[in-house]
Amino acid sequence: MDPRIIYEIKNLTHSYGKGPQTINIDYLRICEGSVTGIVGPNGSGKSTLLRVLAFLEPYTGGSLFFGGLDPSGKEVDIRKNVTYLLQNSYLLKRSVFENIAYGLRLRNETADLEERVHDSLERVGLSPSKFAQRPWYRLSGGEVQRVALAARLALHPKVLILDEPTANVDESSALLVKEAAVSAWKEWGTTVIVATHDLPWLTEVSTDIISLFRGKMVGHGTENLIHGPWIEENGSVVRTLTDGQKIHALIKEEAELHAAVVNPSDIELITDSEATSSGTNRLRGTVTSMALERATGSALISVQTGDIILKSRMPVEKIKEVRISPASEVTLSFSPEDVRWI
Repeated sequence: MDPRIIYEIKNLTHSYGKGPQTINIDYLRICEGSVTGIVGPNGSGKSTLLRVLAFLEPYTGGSLFFGGLDPSGKEVDIRKNVTYLLQNSYLLKRSVFENIAYGLRLRNETADLEERVHDSLERVGLSPSKFAQRPWYRLSGGEVQRVALAARLALHPKVLILDEPTANVDESSALLVKEAAVSAWKEWGTTVIVATHDLPWLTEVSTDIISLFRGKMVGHGTENLIHGPWIEENGSVVRTLTDGQKIHALIKEEAELHAAVVNPSDIELITDSEATSSGTNRLRGTVTSMALERATGSALISVQTGDIILKSRMPVEKIKEVRISPASEVTLSFSPEDVRWI
């Protein structure tokens, strides 16, 4: 295996007892020193996958390699290199300093204890002089999450796994948490794996984005997930939007017509003067946001059309040419063949 690949998954499955599979991933690899985003609707298996990657949850089938090695029986040692931050973190009933120092003491890494504790506090925007000796119960929710992250950063982990790290904190704390995670990646080469609904941030910092749906990986990069109801109509399948516009897709007998994805690269933003074939989907909408994708160097443009938001990937030069900006009225164009059933 390529030494730059830190995780490699093959035919990985997971289920709780005799229940349905929560994860069923054919193949996935994550490179060392990357920032990998995991996106998908609630219940898609994001948290379960993160726990498996953190070696906190056993998988039930397939294989998972870490650094090219089978981790079986070595999970305790591997967890010294992998740290995991929950959406709702809890602190020990002691001072902020001792919360952060706890993991270092367990590992007997105390030679520069104070320096590492203070450095990790500063990374999450908390002054050591004000917060180091503060008891756990005198912290706000956002401060608790930042201290919990600081405790993990103090370990200088090889892999930092974050599960919705900013979901329940104030905007200021969310920004500091995100900046701290990125600083570990930039300065230490830490591999960062993060599940979040903060798509603009992921688009900006991620080297790869994995889209999950019902435990399956439906693509790399940001996919457009279109839920039903899909209705058969005149030989095709149609999703009618709240404003009356329709998305047409091809019928595939073997597919369950519940949800579909469209890659943003397959969706073109066109002007009214540009011609399209009669069988092409054309949807009017309003640009809601634009973000530069680190992984592709292109812009990801979100467009509100009816009751859904569709994303289109466009070269930056093209944006300048057609003068698209937030609040612009645009037309989206893509073929029914580009709609993939999942």
